[in-house]
Formats: sequence, C-alpha cells, structure tokens
Amino acid sequence: MAQALKPYQPCLCLTNACYQHTEHCQSMSKIIPILRSFDETLAAAFYIDFLGAQETFRHRFDKDAPLYLGIVLQGAEIHLSEHHGDATPGSSIRININSLLSFYQSISAKKYRYARPAIVDQPWGQDLPITDPFGNRLIFSEQS
Repeated sequence: MAQALKPYQPCLCLTNACYQHTEHCQSMSKIIPILRSFDETLAAAFYIDFLGAQETFRHRFDKDAPLYLGIVLQGAEIHLSEHHGDATPGSSIRININSLLSFYQSISAKKYRYARPAIVDQPWGQDLPITDPFGNRLIFSEQS
C-alpha cells in the first residue's frame, strides 16, 4: 500500500510543495530586510544619529563601489544598500518594540531637521511611522 502524503503546508525551506518537513525546514532563523539608500552621509545621519542604530558592518567591492551597510535598530537587523538591484525605494517595514513612547521621546529630543514623526493610535496598539531620506517607510509599533 502506498504511503499517504502529508497535507501540504507552507514550508520554511522555500522549496516547491515540500512534503518532507524535516529539520532542513526549520533552518531559517530570521529575515533581514534590505532597504535602498542613495547617500552614505544621509543614511548615517538618519539611521545612526537620529534613530540610534548601531553599525554592524560596511562593505564595498572597491573604493568607488556602492556601500552595503549593516545596522541594528531597536533589536532589528537591517541592511542598507546603494546597489541599484538590491532593493526598491519606497519599501515599508514594521519593527515591533516594547517602549514606543520612550523611543519617540528619545528621537523627538534630537530635533532631526527632516522628520517630525508622531505616534498614531491603531486598533492593534500604537504606530510611529517614519520615512527615511530615500523614501523607505519604517513603522515602529507597540502592540496593546
């Protein structure tokens, strides 16, 4: 008698119609968004100086090549790329944080010239949407 296949479930291994669901399916640990950037100085002023991110790495293939930058922001790992094929300007990401009000007060005190974000009450909690200098939208969120 033929063995019945398990019902299809989306699989983390990203193979087409994986029915195995073995250990390889559980090997993904996190998703790291890549956001498009166009200017290293503007990116540093926004992400590091204003939002308080920490730089984790920077990479260029040569001195005239576009920058690929890694940061950690409120516990979220984010990559910023000047490479035209890596990401699309105008992307959005949601970052869940535990103390939205404290974060808001911290960035508001910096008086960043190009953004004056405000907390928005939502049915699920509160959001703090901020658009970076490259048109990407970061939505900091605290669930209620």
